[in-house]
Amino acid sequence: MKKRDIKKCVLAYSGGLDTSIILKWLEDEYGCEVVTFTADLGQGEELEPARKKALKLGIKPENIFIDDLREEFVRDFVFPMFRANAIYEGEYLLGTSIARPLIAKRQMEIAKLVGADAVAHGATGKGNDQVRFELGYLSFDPSIAVIAPWREWDMNSRTSLLAYADKHGIPIENRGEAKPYSMDANLLHISYEGEWLENPMNEPEKKMWRWTVDPVDAPNTPEYIEIEYKHGDPFKLNGVELSPAAMLTKLNEYGNKHGIGRADIVENRYVGMKARGCYETPGGTIMQKAHRAIESITLDREEAHLKDELMPRYAKLIYTGYWYSPERKMLQAAIDETQKFVNGKVRLKLYKGNVIVVGRESPDSLFSEAHSTFEADAVYNQKDAEGFIRLNALRFVIAGKKRK
Repeated sequence: MKKRDIKKCVLAYSGGLDTSIILKWLEDEYGCEVVTFTADLGQGEELEPARKKALKLGIKPENIFIDDLREEFVRDFVFPMFRANAIYEGEYLLGTSIARPLIAKRQMEIAKLVGADAVAHGATGKGNDQVRFELGYLSFDPSIAVIAPWREWDMNSRTSLLAYADKHGIPIENRGEAKPYSMDANLLHISYEGEWLENPMNEPEKKMWRWTVDPVDAPNTPEYIEIEYKHGDPFKLNGVELSPAAMLTKLNEYGNKHGIGRADIVENRYVGMKARGCYETPGGTIMQKAHRAIESITLDREEAHLKDELMPRYAKLIYTGYWYSPERKMLQAAIDETQKFVNGKVRLKLYKGNVIVVGRESPDSLFSEAHSTFEADAVYNQKDAEGFIRLNALRFVIAGKKRK
């Protein structure tokens, strides 16, 4: 679609430097009416300044959307992902990746509501987010025009962006302050990239971490908590029933206090290069450990093993932006089928960056003390193991005789 064809565009807007410039650039380059959308995913920032700034930049009040999506984010995106135990490349709990499909979904809902023929985002042409946003947009409406300014304009540095802002009278707060890291935050995590971290041998600066206490400085006394699960989702913490967002918020508080959830990762980006990122996922780290614990006594052996085989594929689909794909939905249906009996309690000990499982119980437990005891039992005939071993070794016996 040509630039002159765009009449109205919904911009994913944070109120920061990049998206404030994009707002003005869209009006100049496309001559279109701009609608701003700001998602509250629990990033811990005051969002009303985004409204004030949009108004200052000439956006009509009815064209400014600031939506609280925290409950939907945890209930419909984070919890399903954690039911799968999804971890990308063995370390990354996908905190940024899982937020993008929801932002894209709501942005497209607003586009339909206001009759927009285009959507825009501030992701660069070098990262993963452009893919995640745009696959989301096109899964809802393949006819929508997608505008990605970083792939169109010739501005490629903070200096050039500030010069554009000065030229067009765009107010930029705290412009003199150093911005050492590129950060993204939501209720599940906060990420850090760039600058000092670009050398993978550099240890992260202690002052970089914003949420969690340094494990060295965490309390010297461990703290115990108990999480109760229903069909694979946590719903009670220390006996108190909580909403999904409240559950994650409270677990974040515990994790932050005890220095839990820090990660320093070099990951393989979708666009081809390796990138180093640091993450704080305090509540998510606790949930991941607890969910594995309750599954350990409620899932059948082969069911659990097959689920673990599917997990890397599922995690990669989220990382690469395929949340709305038929294959992700198919895997989700299979995963959710395994969660029918994932009910019960997990007791955890939190201590200096560690989450230690110290107990688990379930009304649907498959654990049988009568079978697994090291004391005398009346239900397991140990002589049966001989035939089992002989049958499983038969192919080795035959091959050994033939190829002796």
